[in-house]
Amino acid sequence: MATEPPSLNTLLATDSESFFVLSHVMEGLAQYGANNELVPAIASRWEIDESGATFWLRPDARWSDGEPVTAEQFVYAWRQAVDPKTGAPYASILYPVKNARAINTGKLPSEQLGVKALDRHTLQVSFEQPCPYFLGLTAFATYYPLRADVVERYGARFAAEADTMVYTGPFKLEQWVHGSSMRLVRNPEYWDVSSVALKKINIPFMTTSAAAVLNLYKDGAIAYANLDAETLREAVVEGYPVRRFRNGTIFFIEFNFREARATRNADLRKAMQLVFDSATLVNKVIAVPGNRPLYSLFPSTVRGVDGPFYREYPAKPLAQDLVLARKHLERARLAMGGQVPPLTFLVSETPVSVIIGEYLQNLFKQSLGLDIRLDKQIFKQRIARMQSGDFDMVLAGWGPDFDDAITYGDLFASWNENNRGRYQNARYDHWVEVARQSSDQTERMNAMAQLQRIMQEDIGILPLFEGASVYLQHPELRGVRRAIFGGDPNYKHARLEKAE
Repeated sequence: MATEPPSLNTLLATDSESFFVLSHVMEGLAQYGANNELVPAIASRWEIDESGATFWLRPDARWSDGEPVTAEQFVYAWRQAVDPKTGAPYASILYPVKNARAINTGKLPSEQLGVKALDRHTLQVSFEQPCPYFLGLTAFATYYPLRADVVERYGARFAAEADTMVYTGPFKLEQWVHGSSMRLVRNPEYWDVSSVALKKINIPFMTTSAAAVLNLYKDGAIAYANLDAETLREAVVEGYPVRRFRNGTIFFIEFNFREARATRNADLRKAMQLVFDSATLVNKVIAVPGNRPLYSLFPSTVRGVDGPFYREYPAKPLAQDLVLARKHLERARLAMGGQVPPLTFLVSETPVSVIIGEYLQNLFKQSLGLDIRLDKQIFKQRIARMQSGDFDMVLAGWGPDFDDAITYGDLFASWNENNRGRYQNARYDHWVEVARQSSDQTERMNAMAQLQRIMQEDIGILPLFEGASVYLQHPELRGVRRAIFGGDPNYKHARLEKAE
């Protein structure tokens, strides 16, 4: 693990570090199996149609303290998620549930959410509109159950320490030394504990240094190590077997569209788009195999109608044009009274983020004369500043929450709290609603193509690259699930076997 998880409260978590831990210690109605397929979890079976869904919970599903998991605990969690007083960043992921949006916007009380416990082990859900991808949503953290007694007992301290939360997953958090280490141990109350081979998962160090991670791996202190360009070369020279995984994460510059921010100016954003080349960043700056140039908000892992979305709906190629870029920049200057002010570029303090930030800072300075000031923050603080809008530009990333293109498409809808730059476009919102409400895959993907076009033309974001993991894994560690969805990597089915 590179950094401290900012939050393990399932209502507030928004980032990959938190989701990694939560995917091991918590579980919802459905989960991802060993081959990344959706399989039963706390719900043993379900029925879903265009009007809603019914889930039957396992009678033997229990929390880590031995208390039974009940349908009412899902009702409580979902109501909390859409209650505007909670401020859940992922409240909109529940919008397929009847009345969720109206509740989240203060028009209805949370008690009118379309979910009810028919009895202790039967959960009934009513849809706002047909939702062909609903089952995948139930495997996401915001849909996990919550214990009202535990949440209310600890208040603001809930999920802030290992002993201020309870767990439904295959592991439980035994120790959490903030900023330093974590230890997960097998949860004996887990309904499927017999399938969990590992007794514990040690995270003995949290560091953003790839060199330190590689040295820990060489010393036998860890069994898994992510690599960057420098450590990849070292690992190859020393003969370590390197693995690669395309994880569906996109990286981009997110612009701030709030009042008084220079980045609201379309000509300024266009000038930056016209001098940036994704292939140069991928091949010469990042220089790690598996990363791909990106010209869209949809990565190559997204499914279309009959095949990959990027092949069925290719993004319009973008050519660099310095002369045209400077014309747009001049228009921006005139609109701002003759001068573009210095721009704050928020980045994480990780070495790769800093390298990318410095490259872009230099690119925009040399080609356009822009004064870009890097604001390097630890991961947790970067997330906090994104949430508060304290940036002009931010080096952001987004991984898919579930297996549908809308997990990228609705990110920049005006009502999505994860839209940190507060981008707003009525046409964009329209096509998001078409994609959300239709059950016809061709119609939905045509709508996604419109989102792709609008985002490129309006420059709501500047796509940078599609990410991939290059890593080392100890040969005795088997069964690790590399996961585009549901927390990555996942060790539920992992085991230790002596190498032959």
